Amino acid sequence: MPPRRGLEFLAGRRAARRALRAVGLDCGEIPRRGRLPVFPPGRAASISHSAGIAVAVAAVPGRDLPVGCDLELRPLPREAARLVLCEDEESLLAGTRLQPGAGAVWPVTALFSAKEAAWKALTVMTAEGREGPAGSLRELRVSPCGDGLRVCLRDGPAHAVRVRVVRVGAGVFSYVTGRAGTRD
Repeated sequence: MPPRRGLEFLAGRRAARRALRAVGLDCGEIPRRGRLPVFPPGRAASISHSAGIAVAVAAVPGRDLPVGCDLELRPLPREAARLVLCEDEESLLAGTRLQPGAGAVWPVTALFSAKEAAWKALTVMTAEGREGPAGSLRELRVSPCGDGLRVCLRDGPAHAVRVRVVRVGAGVFSYVTGRAGTRD
């Protein structure tokens, strides 16, 4: 790992340990499988870092809620939409303003970040390996949901989460707020 990436990696692990302590759980070292952190049984958290800043969220013990977050401090160019969105999602795409709500339009950075947070929430690490979306963020479908977004698996719309996107300077922070029903 290049030195700068290594520092972000360590900062992310520290943020995850702090987030877990904040919900009453202790956690030592956080191993990884590939690029993904593997948390001990009973501990669920999500890590993100961007531009030298690391953040993490953690689940309260005993609550079966999905956990995922993403931080994007550098805006993505509109051309990146083709890597993240399918044709049926392009109507959500905006220029640079974040306008949550019904019929809203979103910048590509917010849509990418929401899908990334959802991907993390829909991914579960088990002793056998990873379960969840296979590869591309295009395997997830995003749609408006109140003042946030609903993100589901394209081949399993019943598996959906609600994601809140918050502006952070020129970027965004996205986090999963819970499961989303099929009628959200």
